[in-house]
Amino acid sequence: MIIARQQEILDLAKRAGKVLVEDLASTFDVTPQTIRKDLNELCGKRFLTRVHGGAVLSSSVENVHYDARRMIASREKGEIAQAAANLIPDNASLIVNIGTTTEAVAQALLQHSGLVIITNNINVANLMRPYQANQVIIAGGLVRSGDGGIVGEAAVDFINQFKVDFAVIGVSAVDNDGGLLDFDFREVRVSQAILSNARHVILVADATKHDRTAPVRIGHISQIHTFVTDHCPNDNFRKLAQGFDVRLIETDRNIEGPEGSEG
Repeated sequence: MIIARQQEILDLAKRAGKVLVEDLASTFDVTPQTIRKDLNELCGKRFLTRVHGGAVLSSSVENVHYDARRMIASREKGEIAQAAANLIPDNASLIVNIGTTTEAVAQALLQHSGLVIITNNINVANLMRPYQANQVIIAGGLVRSGDGGIVGEAAVDFINQFKVDFAVIGVSAVDNDGGLLDFDFREVRVSQAILSNARHVILVADATKHDRTAPVRIGHISQIHTFVTDHCPNDNFRKLAQGFDVRLIETDRNIEGPEGSEG
């Protein structure tokens, strides 16, 4: 467990990408030594990475630890998940990929029935397995110890056997040019297969993904049909989505209906 001040430090890092010892000491009215101790504990739990003068949320070549990712924008992810689940009717087939936001979508789908869910995410399979109203099919391949993701050529071949109604995909970062990015090329190959084998692709990603970067390209916003987010802070990305006729649902603007407002 982490204390309340450390949670607030994580929230600040989530918004800014980086936190500085002196700024945090002033914000919380404590000594720099206290803040350094907080940062060391958060880094020891792999929530942050230390840099000179402070800490950062993550690097551009290594993803944040999975448990930490679950804590980032957790409220926003829950709202995104519910909005995405509202788009999927009962008796549909879908593929769900690796990610904490896609897991939240799986949680929101537990009240659905007649679904056929194909996934390369052990956490999604375990979550949905006890509910007999739906059928769960899990990919084979290499299991990543860090997050329970199944990756590799065997998983790609498995996904290519299907053609589903919906895909629900998450990404590690979105780029200003419309690129959808991730860290592990093995996972990217699976995600690309998912994009190719779904009639309707739903991208779920919170606003912090616009502040991050990752080295491997999954695809482009033009390959997405619906983008569900809390809000889209990047005007260029918004224009690209509109130009490619991507439906944009922003849950922070959801004041009227269960499916959110379109931007």
